[in-house]
Amino acid sequence: MAGALVLLGGLVGIGFSTDFGTESSAEPVVQAFLLDWQQGHYTDAAKLTNGQTMAVSAQLSQAYHNLNATALFLSLTSVRQHGSTAEATFSATVDLSGGGHQWQYDGKFALVRAGGSWRVDWAPSVIQPRLGPGDRLAVVTKFSPRGQVTDAAGQPLVPLSGTYYAGVYPGRLKDARTTAASFGKVTGLNTAQVLGQISSAPPQQFLPLLALDPADFSTQWSALSRVSGLTVQVAQTRLFNYDMFNQVGQVGTEASPLLHEEGAAYEPGATVGQSGLEQAYQNMLAGTPDMAIVVVNAQGRTEATLWTSRGVPGKSLQTTIEAPVQSAASAALNAIPSSGEIVAVDSATGHIVAVAGHQAGDLTLPGNPLTGRVAPGIPFTIVSAAALLSDGGLEPTSPLPCQNVANVGGQTFTYSPGQPSSSTFGSDFASGCGTAFATVSLRLSSSDLAAAAKDFGVGASWDLPLPAFSGSLSATSTDASLAAAAIGSGGVRMSPLGMALVAAAVDAGSGHTPALVQSAPNTAWQLSLSPGQLTALRGLMRGAVTSGPARVANLPGTPVFGQAGVVQAGTNAWLSWFVGYRGTMAFAVLEAGHTQAQAAASLAASFLSHVK
Repeated sequence: MAGALVLLGGLVGIGFSTDFGTESSAEPVVQAFLLDWQQGHYTDAAKLTNGQTMAVSAQLSQAYHNLNATALFLSLTSVRQHGSTAEATFSATVDLSGGGHQWQYDGKFALVRAGGSWRVDWAPSVIQPRLGPGDRLAVVTKFSPRGQVTDAAGQPLVPLSGTYYAGVYPGRLKDARTTAASFGKVTGLNTAQVLGQISSAPPQQFLPLLALDPADFSTQWSALSRVSGLTVQVAQTRLFNYDMFNQVGQVGTEASPLLHEEGAAYEPGATVGQSGLEQAYQNMLAGTPDMAIVVVNAQGRTEATLWTSRGVPGKSLQTTIEAPVQSAASAALNAIPSSGEIVAVDSATGHIVAVAGHQAGDLTLPGNPLTGRVAPGIPFTIVSAAALLSDGGLEPTSPLPCQNVANVGGQTFTYSPGQPSSSTFGSDFASGCGTAFATVSLRLSSSDLAAAAKDFGVGASWDLPLPAFSGSLSATSTDASLAAAAIGSGGVRMSPLGMALVAAAVDAGSGHTPALVQSAPNTAWQLSLSPGQLTALRGLMRGAVTSGPARVANLPGTPVFGQAGVVQAGTNAWLSWFVGYRGTMAFAVLEAGHTQAQAAASLAASFLSHVK
């Protein structure tokens, strides 16, 4: 306001009048009127007119209250006098609450001199030239539909569901203030802002005040139904159903606590992403609303449109998710009574094609398929086997005893049952013999294993729009810690996504950073394995499926490659892993259970059998 006062003061010199030397100037009255009006001193401004003071004060107050304006700036342009009459022109800038818009227009009004004093000749057109008797200003705000989060084919991942719009017909309300107060009390919305929206809307059009999903509607309608004048309309929208792909996230509407926390003004039709991709891409998906200022007559009809501002429609976000693969993952998980997770990626690109999680039973999985930090156990031998093959002294056919008990660096490792003394590196990998890998880890240095893990992207920085964990490998300064790391325990932690990318690197022969949206850049690197070593590693993973504990995943048709293992997560609690690839799709499957059964291999088989 101080800036506005300086502006008005600075404009005195550029206003001009005629007959200043012989008649009193109308300019001081014009300046005082504009200043009182701008500062909200409506009664003082009204006293400078020839209208009825209370009526004029009310009209000045309501004009911009009806627009839900946050600020008004008035600037004198000129004053022309002709004897006992004069005409003043001014410019007006109105800050509107919705979307940070400004409306600017030029106004004018006449003055008359009576009894030696100048007075503004009052008419509604003083406020805005297009206003006539009984007219008022109104704001029409319209949001375009929220942009959709889509699959790789451009189809929405959020299906249609019922949306309940609680709203009013402003012109039919007995008392808008009472309605706004009751509505605000029930919803927690700012009563003054609700009233401003009701007052500024066209009287005969339905004004949606709050969008509710079916669950919220069923719990809130008993209270909302008691708000005078409130009614409900139902429409099918894509806002609230996220069952297929949880990482889409949730959408809140006008009463979202997130909007309150950000200090956003209440705006009917507003939506806000509260989690997942909906939150990460809020500005793009929501866009900005169209706005118009119109003149409404006493009967509620729009007489003229004074100003329009085109908003920016919400844009859709195309993800890398492939709906058939996502559906297969969801179907497989929904068929089990326990908690499980599945992540699938395109081996050639790193594109995440499915992410599914399912919490059930009395054991829950930590985090989610992207963020979970879990000991990978024997499936991490894909990485340690790569390190051993790179060393050059070990082949899949090399003899490698599998013992029931092995002591490495003072730490005891067990495996039951052991294999015959004729076992090989290949058969030990297939059976998941932890003691064999713990023992043979002595061939490696800590830097050898760390380099192999880095080669597979463990610990890499990912530029994903959602939190994700690429894995970690703690320092292995002793023989015991190195042996534990070689079998995926000790300080090794991986997410299902990280393990899926390990399998993808074997499949493609190159590592890729993951991507969840189509526009993400593709970063790739070649594995340090030679072609022969890569072929040997693939053979080890195929043997684990054809002859190891994961044989249930050996489906007909395109061969399945992988590695399975079980890690203890607590008393009578186990986490079963299966990590592998088939064709050009790599995956990681995790399932919680109360036994050491290789449950994840069965879950993987169910998932793969559903993939078309």
